[in-house]
Amino acid sequence: MNKTDIPILTVDTLPSKKLEYLGCVTASCCLSKSIVADLSANMKNWTIGGELHQYKKMIDDAVALVMTRIQQEAKKTGADMVIGFRLSTTSVSSGAAEVIGYGTAVRLLAD
Repeated sequence: MNKTDIPILTVDTLPSKKLEYLGCVTASCCLSKSIVADLSANMKNWTIGGELHQYKKMIDDAVALVMTRIQQEAKKTGADMVIGFRLSTTSVSSGAAEVIGYGTAVRLLAD
């Protein structure tokens, strides 16, 4: 994270800070694997088992994209950070997944 990034926190409150709540920010991403990667992953799943690295990378990429999009949405509201961040995933189809992120954009107020 660089200095221009907005922090994304999973905590719901910051007891020592006064906050202005700016509203919910959301982002989503739907990524898929190629048919070759999908077949390769299925072969591993059916034969030797273990972690499906192609799918792990797909989900990691989707989460990173959702977090970047959440930061962009929060910046539009003038937020200093996002609190209460949550992720949800769904299977859209074989070899594809959707990642949805949401949280509350907040601005820090002077004490």
